[in-house]
Amino acid sequence: MKVDLHVHSHYSDGSDAVSKVMKQAKKNGVTHLSFVDHDTVDNLLDIQQQAIHFDIDVIPGIEISAYDFKRKRKVHVLGYNYKPEANHIRNICKPLLQRRNEHSLWQIRKINELGYQIDERVIKQTALPSNTIYKQHIMDKLTKAPYDSLDYRQLYQQLFKHNGVAAGDIVYIDAFDAVEAIVKDGGVAVVAHPGQLDSYDLIPELAEVGLGGLERNHPDHTERDHDKVEALAEELDLIMTGGTDYHGGFGSSIQVGEISSPVNKLLV
Repeated sequence: MKVDLHVHSHYSDGSDAVSKVMKQAKKNGVTHLSFVDHDTVDNLLDIQQQAIHFDIDVIPGIEISAYDFKRKRKVHVLGYNYKPEANHIRNICKPLLQRRNEHSLWQIRKINELGYQIDERVIKQTALPSNTIYKQHIMDKLTKAPYDSLDYRQLYQQLFKHNGVAAGDIVYIDAFDAVEAIVKDGGVAVVAHPGQLDSYDLIPELAEVGLGGLERNHPDHTERDHDKVEALAEELDLIMTGGTDYHGGFGSSIQVGEISSPVNKLLV
């Protein structure tokens, strides 16, 4: 059994179609896979159809862009094995996707004021099947430099971070609301890469409203993060998950299945 419970596709901010991700997963011996595209479950039918073709077991997934308002930090909440209709998840994510898309259109206008010539109609078309434009889609029109390259990172920082002309962010979903929506839809809520976003202090509080797990294995996690996740999982009776956080060409160089998830009840 080889399990990757954290991959993204072109339904959000990944560069690859579901079929392309599946093909790579099959080549690398992955038996169980979960697409956790940001704030959308519109990918589910496509994923299920492709899974039959590639003979891979898929676990319905999502990664909700949430926020710890007490500590003023982002926190990402993964949701697994929710009911297909996912009404509660859809209800909290729809306004967020609208805010993100409006913000991206504003970013395009601000970047064009610098002398760039980005056609928002072209970006909307190339972003499909995602109906939301992400920074990765904008960057793809600004540079063909690889995501891991210095040129890409410098341009990204110059435009989108600190005092950049397109800096700023949207209002995210309260982390407690994200967990509760996943649980109400029959799913298992898991805090994503707590080491990356320093989400550890929030975890015991989320456990009180139904948090079911923690992501242990992630490219950004250190051995210290592994130890902290294991200790919290044991203390709070939480499952542990993991994966590559694969984004194709829109993310760091990594192969699907290169980082595997611990075996847990999601796979039974």
